[in-house]
Amino acid sequence: MWKPASTTNQNPNQTQNPKPVTEPEKPVMSTTPNLSSEPTPVSAPRNAVLNNTEQATIGKSLVIKGEVTGSESLYIDGRVEGAINLPGNRVTVGRNGQVQANINAKEVVVLGKVKGNVTASDRVDIRNEGSLGGDVVCQRISIEDGAWFKGSIDIRKPGQKEMNGASKETVSMNEASRMTSATA
Repeated sequence: MWKPASTTNQNPNQTQNPKPVTEPEKPVMSTTPNLSSEPTPVSAPRNAVLNNTEQATIGKSLVIKGEVTGSESLYIDGRVEGAINLPGNRVTVGRNGQVQANINAKEVVVLGKVKGNVTASDRVDIRNEGSLGGDVVCQRISIEDGAWFKGSIDIRKPGQKEMNGASKETVSMNEASRMTSATA
């Protein structure tokens, strides 16, 4: 019985070699792309949801002075001084990012430091280690605990245009009433 079993073991081993090689390779091949695919969305899940287009990156050692314009999302981990104008796209200031510029974009996420006014057609998100010094105009804003913000916030509904006259009148009326009550 041992001889037929060893001869049958040799034959099944020959047939089993392709099967285990084929079977483990398929799960390994299907698992490997899933593992390599998962870190990419995990590192930037909101980018994948918002825009399927590419995202440009300004690295830690880069310094840009001037105007940044374009038609793709931007991740800033370096330093930018001037103006950033990317309407319809996302601007993310990374943890190492330092921006001294006015930003105009669809969505702005601040993890680093921003000094300047921010205008977003959709939303502004200041994360827990982020800081923003400047005025914000957007539809939605999120400021996490631990974030630093100094400036004014103007929440606008979709399609609403700038209301300079009404806002200034309201402010001046409030200031006048405070001055009147302070002197009385």
